[in-house]
Amino acid sequence: MRKKSIYLVFIIICAFSCVENPNVTEDVYLENPHSVSSWVVGLKRQLAVTTNTVNVNVAITSDNYFNNYSQYSKVFDIPQIDYFDVDVNSLQADVQALREMAVYGLDKVITADASATAEDEAFMHFCLGYANILGGELFTGLPEANLGKMLTSGEILTLAVGNLDAAISLETDPKNIQVYHLLKARAYRSLGDVTHAVREAEISLSDPSLLYQIEFDGQNGVRNEMQNAVFDALPNRLAPLPRLDFLDPKYYAVGPPTTDQKPVALAKAEEAYLILAEAYLSEQNTGKAREVLQKLLILVGERPVVRVDDSGETRNGGNRTDYPLTAVPVRFDSTGPFREGLILDRQAGNIAVHTVSGTSVTLSDIAHAGGVDELLYQVYLLRQEIFIGEGRRLTDLGIKYPVSQTEQDNNPNVPDAYIIAQLPAFIPGNGGMDNFSTEPDGSIAIETDMNRIIVQNKTASEVVPFF
Repeated sequence: MRKKSIYLVFIIICAFSCVENPNVTEDVYLENPHSVSSWVVGLKRQLAVTTNTVNVNVAITSDNYFNNYSQYSKVFDIPQIDYFDVDVNSLQADVQALREMAVYGLDKVITADASATAEDEAFMHFCLGYANILGGELFTGLPEANLGKMLTSGEILTLAVGNLDAAISLETDPKNIQVYHLLKARAYRSLGDVTHAVREAEISLSDPSLLYQIEFDGQNGVRNEMQNAVFDALPNRLAPLPRLDFLDPKYYAVGPPTTDQKPVALAKAEEAYLILAEAYLSEQNTGKAREVLQKLLILVGERPVVRVDDSGETRNGGNRTDYPLTAVPVRFDSTGPFREGLILDRQAGNIAVHTVSGTSVTLSDIAHAGGVDELLYQVYLLRQEIFIGEGRRLTDLGIKYPVSQTEQDNNPNVPDAYIIAQLPAFIPGNGGMDNFSTEPDGSIAIETDMNRIIVQNKTASEVVPFF
């Protein structure tokens, strides 16, 4: 109990750090007028912190990015995921910090502050639900509470649905309600529940361009770490898989980065269309899937695109020196056709930056994809490209982190089964997801097309939940 009390005082201080005297006890904090409003500020800060940890670690562990520098994990690219890894512990700690702050807000802060509103309470339920979505998607399991019994990924996602239902029942802002429905659709998809995922996705599309973003504050120590990794820091630390080069960077700064931190999408309408398309394909309904994907591409085409000077990007992190720097063709595996326009020459002028969503998939690709598997391939390529830099790819690959050694050492309820990462047999080792070769003419061949691998293994329990 002493450890838990210390932790709660710590998060109270973090949430209340905007006041002149941060040396505050729990009782004093709860007696403070409008403590809820400062707790909500603290939750928003923790949302940003957790987003940073998730986005960077998922990017490296997946095929999206290679860590080409000395910072961040040195082994997730392999992928090697050990329960004693400090990055595994940090990831779990930040996800659970968001959860514990939401729980404390609901249990203690809301009840102590007469000025609390239904919207404040809804936001806390949303944060709890989102923390549980992250826990269910990213981990083999997590304890239900501080030092609590272990829950499976599915049990955690089921809790998330209940949390979001509570948020919906209290919320008055129609946009936020649609966000919560979309997050429910995301949770139901991960659970493999086609019926409920489709229903929630359709409800969310009452706002057909829905977008909810996490904000950052560079002047107060909460920078967008993905932006730092792919644009602000020199040398840039993360290098994208060459076929994704045209989507990097998603986040950038004009002028001093401390005053220009770009937001990260937590929920956007694109996901609803992708869920619906995958659901139709699970029913062998290629016609409806095509219709939905066409609507999706129209939406992506309407998202903002800005021109940015990225001439400082020379892929010079140091771990690998053969990343292409000029506009050369690339193919997605050793046998596929070469494609132009996906690798950019950043010295030739400003590049197009897709700040919300971008994709290489065209209406023609959707029209000419024959059969379920070819359309399913397009769905997973779209998911990869649209969600790049948003911490989503690992779930599509079927990879989950283990519970950390720190958790097991302090929690007697953690059996050894939970300290082993979930790495599907079809995931290549030795950096195979990130690897590529350079042809004599400078063109690039990716070693493994992981979207093709996902579709080939669509009936495996770890991936493609509707099949």
